[in-house]
Order: sequence, then C-alpha cells, then structure tokens
Amino acid sequence: MGGPGPAGGHHVFELPRVTAMLVHALPRFVEGVIAPVAVFYTALMLLGLNGALVAAVAWVYGGIIYRYVRGHPVSGMLMLAAVGVTVRAALAAATQSAVIYFLQPTLGTLCVSLAFLASVPLGKPLAMKLAKDMAPIPDAFYKHDRVHQFFLRISLLWSGVLLTNVGVSLWMLFNESISMYLWIRTGIVTGLGAIGIALSVWGFKRLLRRINREPASTPAA
Repeated sequence: MGGPGPAGGHHVFELPRVTAMLVHALPRFVEGVIAPVAVFYTALMLLGLNGALVAAVAWVYGGIIYRYVRGHPVSGMLMLAAVGVTVRAALAAATQSAVIYFLQPTLGTLCVSLAFLASVPLGKPLAMKLAKDMAPIPDAFYKHDRVHQFFLRISLLWSGVLLTNVGVSLWMLFNESISMYLWIRTGIVTGLGAIGIALSVWGFKRLLRRINREPASTPAA
C-alpha cells in the first residue's frame, strides 16, 4: 500500500498480495459458509432434519446478534449466509423431503443474485460491502467516484453470474439425473465462478492503475 504522494493529498494504492487477501478473508468464509454446513450436518446426525434446520438458522442469526451486542461489524458474507439458510430451512421444513434439499442452494443463490441486482439502483453496491469484508483496503479508497462506479458494475456482473448459475442448476435438476446434476453442475458452476473472479480481479487492477496515474491534488495556497 502506498502513502501520500510528493504533491500531498494523493494516495497511491496497490492491490494487496493474494495470500494477504486470503488470510484476511478466510475467517469470514469459514464463519459464513463452512461453519453453517458443519453445524447442519452434525445436528442432522444427532437430532434429525428439523433439529438440523433449527441449529443452522440459530448459528447464523446467533452470530449476527452476537456482533450487534458486541458492537462489531456484521460481515456481508454472514448476512448472505443468513438469507440462504433461512430460505433453505423454510423449504425443507415445509416439504420434509430429502429431494428438495438439492433445490435449496439454488434458491438461495437466486436470492443472493437479486440482492446484488437490487443494490445497484440503490447506489449501495453489495460487491463493495463484500470487498470491505474480504480485503484490507483503506476506507478512504472506497470514497473515490471511480471506485464506486466500478463496484456498481461488479455487482451487476455477479448478479449475472449467479443468475446463470441458477438457470443451469434448475435445468439440470429437472432434466438430468441427480448424479449428473452433482458432478456436471458443480463443474459448470465452478467455471462460472472462476470467470467472475478473474474478471473482477482484472477490472480491479485496471481501476487501480487508472487511479494511481491520476495527478495529485495541489493544496490551496
């Protein structure tokens, strides 16, 4: 990361190393994605389906309440996990069917995609919220107009990626066997995610180059 330029008032910022970003993001990923799954399957073995649903929802919302009480920020990933777990738990409880379980993550993905899309006209891009959670980037950097516009576009990108994910998943779920769905759908979705990440990183690096080339502001005499 850079500091003030010689003319004063201009900050040159460089993208943190990938390893640093992963170390920063890993605890949030475990908390918002891995832990709810582990809690669900542990409770499923011990308490059955309904007990697992209650445990999964309680874990996520308990984490949110804990942060509010402690005055800590609630990560965007945890909020997304709460939306997904709520939808999945409601459907599973209503149907009491194991088959419907494969549909639940897709509906959760649909909700997340719509959240990305809705954040754009509101002028509060969800992609920016997630970036703040996952990367140690100075808050002042996000106040730049180019940065705000970039994250609006990235929110649209991820809305499209996730909507495509939903379309592929639903088509395969209702037209292919479960084994085909699990293996081929996983490969396709992983590929879509990799493309989205690659475009996001490329766009962010391009943004940084443009901002870092901007002339430093000259202090008033």
